[in-house]
This record gives sequence, C-alpha cells and structure tokens, in this order.
Amino acid sequence: MELPGPPPVKPTPPAQPQPVAPPRPELQPTLLPADLAACAGAESFLQSALWGRFKSRFGWTPRAFTVDWGAARHTLLTLGRRLGPFFSFVYCPWAPELPETLFSSAREKNARLIPIALLLSAKLPRQTVFIRFDPPWCSKDPAGPPLIRAGADIQPPDSVLIDLTLSETEILAQMKPKWRYNIGLAAKKGVIVEQTKDAEIENNLAIFYTLYKETAGRDKIAIHSLAYYSALFEEASRDKDSSLSLYIARHEEEPIAAIITLFRGAWGTYLYGASAGRKRNLMAPYALQWQAIKDAKHSGCRCYDLFGIAPSEDPAHPMAGLYRFKTGFGGSIIHRPGSWDYPCRPCLYRLFRLAETLRKHLRTLRKKSRSQARST
Repeated sequence: MELPGPPPVKPTPPAQPQPVAPPRPELQPTLLPADLAACAGAESFLQSALWGRFKSRFGWTPRAFTVDWGAARHTLLTLGRRLGPFFSFVYCPWAPELPETLFSSAREKNARLIPIALLLSAKLPRQTVFIRFDPPWCSKDPAGPPLIRAGADIQPPDSVLIDLTLSETEILAQMKPKWRYNIGLAAKKGVIVEQTKDAEIENNLAIFYTLYKETAGRDKIAIHSLAYYSALFEEASRDKDSSLSLYIARHEEEPIAAIITLFRGAWGTYLYGASAGRKRNLMAPYALQWQAIKDAKHSGCRCYDLFGIAPSEDPAHPMAGLYRFKTGFGGSIIHRPGSWDYPCRPCLYRLFRLAETLRKHLRTLRKKSRSQARST
C-alpha cells in the first residue's frame, strides 16, 4: 500500500540577486596593460605568470593588466579562448585579487567586479562574447546585475581549508578519528610516501598518469593528456615562487596512489589525485595527504586547500565521495561565489549560456546515474 506523502508546503520563492552597492567614487579603478611577468607576485597560482605561460601552451591567450585603485594596485591575469572561428571569451581565474586594505566585505568585493568588467571589456577584441570571473573570496552572496551567474563553474567554488598555523598535533586532532586511524594504518602496513626528485620526474609522472587513467576510468571523469601535466612541471621548474610536487605512495615497491600539489606563498593546494583499484585497504591516499600537509606547513604555507568538494553533504551529489574524504581531514568548509559572467555581446551570450547550462545538466544526470548504480 502506498503511504501518504507529507503535507503540502507553501513553496519558497527563489532567492533574488541582492542589489550591489555602487562603488565609491574615490575608489574607481584604472586598468593598464602589463607584461605577463608582472603577475609573478600574484597570491594565487591561478593568477600567476606561471599559469599564464602554462595555459598558453594549450590554446589560451594570456594577457596581463594592472588595476590601480589609487591607494593600492594589483595585477590581473586574463585568459582568452576562442568560441568557434569568429568569437571568443575571456576568463579571469580566481580574480580579481582585491586589496584587503580597501575592500574587506564580500559585498564590497562583489561590487568591484562591475567597474573592472567595464574597463576590461573596452580593452578586449570586439569578438569577445563575455568575460568570466571566478572571484577568490569566500562568499555565497550573488554578485547581481549586470553580472550573471555562469551556466557552469570552471573552478570548484566549495572547498576545505586546513589551517597550517596549528601544530601537527592540533591538525591531527581536528581530523575525524577514522582519518587519524587510517594515516596510522598506512604506516603500520608499510606504505611509503616519497616526494619525487627532479631527476625522477619524467618516469614518476608516467607512473602517476597510469594510476590517473585507472582512476578516471573507475570514476568516469575526464582528464588531460600526459603532455598537459608534463608541461605544468616544466613551467613550474622555471618559477622561483612556486613549488610543484609529485608524491607517490608505494607498498612493497609497487605504486598504489599518487597526488600532485602546488605550494605558493601562504597557500598549499592539492591539485590532482590518483589511486589503484588494488590494495585500497592500505589507505594510501590518507598517508599522501598527511605527508603533503606536513610538507606544506614546513614550507611556510599557512593554509592547505583541498580544492573542490560538493556544496553540501548530499549523498546523491556526484562529488559526495570527495566531500566525505576531504572533510574528514578537519579544517573549514568554505564557499566561494563561483563563476560570474559579464556579457559583452548579450544576444550571443544568451545562446552560449543556454548551451552550457544544458550540457552541465546532462553531465550531472549521467554522473548521478553512475553514482546511484555503484551504490546499489
């Protein structure tokens, strides 16, 4: 017999974008072209000259600017990409890096996207359809018009940050008990984690990629070619401000898991992870993360970003497994605004956004279907 459903609930109207406070007249920026090298001092690796050089090898066109607010200035890295033969868009990854001395609240920072977008659009080619921002500050507040929430995010807006100013004992204490146990278990079972030396990077990157392809096949995710990750290590080796590392976990000399991390200034970031389907009971991924966390702390980083989780603890979400794994290490769950677009050619942009939204919806449905199939 079918059970009666819950009583009807009056629907809550969807949240509307909050109006953005108009920028203060004394804080209107100017935008000046700059050499890519000017981005060397960027806080985020995604705004660095390293990232601009790296992405230029894979179809992106980097351009750097200086944003001058009078009392402070910062650089802005943009990446252009073609949309078919006649049009293009411009992406600003984790940008703009606004000075905290001038703008402290998320509402103030959101408001600064508009004047920057207006200035930037005037300096871009006429075939630019839209500018996409991925703001780096922590907020889920909508930016509001004329900015539009993108049909899909490029960088993961939700993540877990581990405070590296704590002692190792305090960091371990913040973890879930099972995570501490798994770290100890891996060591007890003889899992050895090694950071790859420069002379071994080519061979070990091939090992990583073999594991990564296995992970991608198991989890049905898309990955780049081996040349992509090799190029990243080549570019990072020329950048004195960034340290890109490959860690491999072995058991009885057999590689069973690997991760790639990047340390830059105050930030350590977990970029890519791979594991074999065999010997999963040895908990190698836990040992890898703990070693990377310790190394990031010893390198002077103040925060370790586990870089990408589901927005909430939803078992049906395609990233539910990542949410469970990464939140188990303790730390703080943060929510960045996600991707926001400034349309330069509104009619063309609406067509692109419709196609992008539909593509994202279909991809999400496929991932949920696979996730449900694995759980049954």
